[in-house]
Amino acid sequence: METVKPYNEADSTKKGEVKAMFNTIAPRYDFLNHFLSLGIDKLWRKRAIKTLKALKPQHILDVATGTGDFAIKAHEMLGCKVTGTDLSAGMLEVGKKKVADKGYESEIDLAEADSEQLPFGDNTFDAVTVAFGVRNYENLDKGLAEMARVIKPGARMVVLEFSKPTLFPFKQLYMFYFRHILPNMGGMISHDQKAYEYLPQSVLAFPDGEAFEAHLKQAGITPVERISQTLGIATIYVGEKKA
Repeated sequence: METVKPYNEADSTKKGEVKAMFNTIAPRYDFLNHFLSLGIDKLWRKRAIKTLKALKPQHILDVATGTGDFAIKAHEMLGCKVTGTDLSAGMLEVGKKKVADKGYESEIDLAEADSEQLPFGDNTFDAVTVAFGVRNYENLDKGLAEMARVIKPGARMVVLEFSKPTLFPFKQLYMFYFRHILPNMGGMISHDQKAYEYLPQSVLAFPDGEAFEAHLKQAGITPVERISQTLGIATIYVGEKKA
């Protein structure tokens, strides 16, 4: 898998550049997320969380939690305790304020942590989720293996990630927007053009569909369901840890 970095500096790691990027765009991240997706990303998150509802998890881990949108919605929909982790202190600062404003501090804990070295014991959580985060991992297989390690046998992993539409002519129209309009609008509002050029580059380089499910299997996760969203713009992957 091709390594795509936000700033492409020769002497820096993808992890370091991703952390710096999110620290930079954190104050405008939520607005841009909902504005550039026309709010559809909220619907995708709800659908991803619904895949856990029947299991009634008591404690879930949300990796690459960012500003906490997924963690907050998961708590509201499932009534469970949520631990969220992220590399970016800037994103977490925004998330912690949202959690405090809603009065959820006792139920949602957000902490800085590396997705490839999670600070939790084996078989700790009832489920693990990650929304729009796995394509930012420096080592995808290591990140997935860590997520698998910290959930209980038989527990679920739910991954929401961008994918590549295939339907003509939607594919062509979307890719024009994704490659040209979105980076310019995102760059203008966030004041970081590279961050929103990185978005389509990272999606195009990411192994979606069956290719991503092969990585899940390598991590010890059995794919259960693959749910395409909005003509293939995003995909929800549901898998279970082998008992």
